[in-house]
Amino acid sequence: MYARSTTIHAQPSSIDMGIAHVRDVVMPALREMEGCRGISLLVDRLSGRCIATSSWDSKQAMQASAERIWPVRNRATEIFGGRAVAEQWEIAVVHRDHHSGPAACVRATWLKARPEQFERGIDFYRWAVMPAVEEFDGFCSASLMVDPLGARAVVSVAYDSFETMERSSDTACSLRTAMLRDLGIDQDDVGEFELAIAHLHVPEMA
Repeated sequence: MYARSTTIHAQPSSIDMGIAHVRDVVMPALREMEGCRGISLLVDRLSGRCIATSSWDSKQAMQASAERIWPVRNRATEIFGGRAVAEQWEIAVVHRDHHSGPAACVRATWLKARPEQFERGIDFYRWAVMPAVEEFDGFCSASLMVDPLGARAVVSVAYDSFETMERSSDTACSLRTAMLRDLGIDQDDVGEFELAIAHLHVPEMA
């Protein structure tokens, strides 16, 4: 499966309007597009960074939707009052313990690997990192999306609440440090978000 993520650097005062627009306008529009499974929306109200991610059955379906997505994305960007950058990913791993609730949040980590270490990094995440992460208090689900050509990846872990996510912070940091050291991977960014919309509808891919 594949995903398209759109990062919008929004005006904080426009975030609630943006969430409503994604829920009431963007989601119905995506449902009409062949091969689209669903959408999620991450929101950081302090910085204004919002990330909308749509999931697709195939790379062909995702690419075929580009022309129809363009005006939808532009209108959403206007509602959020910001600017947008779109990226495409292959969904490599998804593991879900239980569905998220209304207080759910996500810690996302963006990574950059040496090309020769990329496949090893995916295997390391699947067999070493994932079992450790699912033991965290409040763990809901985790995913790994990758860009093989760019040797990039983004890891997302959803928790029941900000409180449970914060309790895992030190352990998660130690786990990331070990992974970066052992595999020679660079960390580009880490962000913590409210899970405003959780309808990505990606099946278990562990």
